[in-house]
Amino acid sequence: MKLADTLIGRVAALDSVVVAFSGGVDSSVVAALAHLALGDKALAVTAVSPSVAQGELEGARRVATHIGIRHETIATDELARDGYRANGRDRCYFCKTELYDRLAALARHRGYHALLSGANQDDQGDWRPGLKAAAEHGVVHPLHDVDKPTVRQLARHFALPSAEKPATPCLASRIPYGTAVDPAALRQIDEAERAVRALGFDVLRVRHHGILGRLEVSQAELPKAIEFQDEIVARLKQAGYAHAVIDREPFRSGRLNEAPARPAASR
Repeated sequence: MKLADTLIGRVAALDSVVVAFSGGVDSSVVAALAHLALGDKALAVTAVSPSVAQGELEGARRVATHIGIRHETIATDELARDGYRANGRDRCYFCKTELYDRLAALARHRGYHALLSGANQDDQGDWRPGLKAAAEHGVVHPLHDVDKPTVRQLARHFALPSAEKPATPCLASRIPYGTAVDPAALRQIDEAERAVRALGFDVLRVRHHGILGRLEVSQAELPKAIEFQDEIVARLKQAGYAHAVIDREPFRSGRLNEAPARPAASR
């Protein structure tokens, strides 16, 4: 694949790299490129924190093993940052600043020349304050001119286990802007989403509105969610929500950046 060769050459010019590696499709492609370009001079690093859903680390490890890239974890503490807990529209800036501070320190200590992220062309069109943090840390985005469908094509080309993996952003993204982020809310969101995912749903978000949990699923899975409404509502309540609804408007990435989140009547 010509594009893959071009991107491998792009990464090879960096000499040695640390990849911010979540195990999602974007960072997985970057990790594969880095390993092919630089071998042992590439290191994938996964951040572990309360804002990461359970199971994500295990998934990242599986992908790293498949690629063959060296893989490590670091602990991040974005909840110690006032700007992250306050949950303004710039929340991701503080989260990514925490991540890149830790990765930059690791890279300096270990002698790596560059930090890489999986940000792609599609990320330029949405509200992404995390890109500001990346720019402040000199992070390189090898996929900056590659759109998301092509990123997935690259993932299939490399036979990555994450090729079809839905995006799984920070759990705090389920909390409306202006509502403070706390560990208990993150745990509740994670428990609720795992409970619904266990019913066979792939693309979903549980939006956290205090005592109300509002489930969004993909357009394709919305009829199934309505069919299993009673079971879903029961599982959301078991996770600690006093009230639970299924949004009749399907999940769409970036939706909360367009307007304040609001509950939608279901039951």
